[in-house]
Amino acid sequence: MIDTIIFDFGDIFINLDKPKVEEELRKIGLAQWNDTLNELNHNYEIGQISENEFLTGFQQQIPTVAMDEIKKAWNSILADFPLYRLEFLEDLTSKYKLFLLSNTDFTHIEEVKRKVGSEFHNRFINCFEKVYYSFEMGMRKPDESIYQFVIEKHQLNPNKTLFVDDKNENTNAAQKLGLQVWNLQVGKEDVIELQSFLNSNL
Repeated sequence: MIDTIIFDFGDIFINLDKPKVEEELRKIGLAQWNDTLNELNHNYEIGQISENEFLTGFQQQIPTVAMDEIKKAWNSILADFPLYRLEFLEDLTSKYKLFLLSNTDFTHIEEVKRKVGSEFHNRFINCFEKVYYSFEMGMRKPDESIYQFVIEKHQLNPNKTLFVDDKNENTNAAQKLGLQVWNLQVGKEDVIELQSFLNSNL
């Protein structure tokens, strides 16, 4: 019997437009995504560098572009956060212990707050016992340590805990630690189908 749910954020609650980022970065002069940017993104997601260092790293590859333009292009991945998903989540708070575990960075979270507004954001955050962002934790999924930290910190029973994420590598890593998982298929499934998933899979 599931008593705890750990949710991912992007493409679970807020919709992401992943192709849009590279499209917008190309518009402002980036030739192509590369290994240097991969490393930059990874380091920013685990809080090893500041927003300024992150944007400066981008600016080294597109030096004629202002940081504000780079930030705008970077944030273009963030699409809409449907109200029905928030209302669904609020309904779950009386039934389960809820946690958020997201690979993300400071820039994106600040933009989420701006886009949805403080009231909506506060309602969302208040649904969870604890919100965990990779840039604040110094680790990211699918590293085993990030799941282990949440399990031990909150004394969770993995067998009674469901982890919901759209990335296969993340759910696979969680499953190895004994967590129940739902690898949600973006575009085919919606998080509000949670009960149907539980009824047919667990």
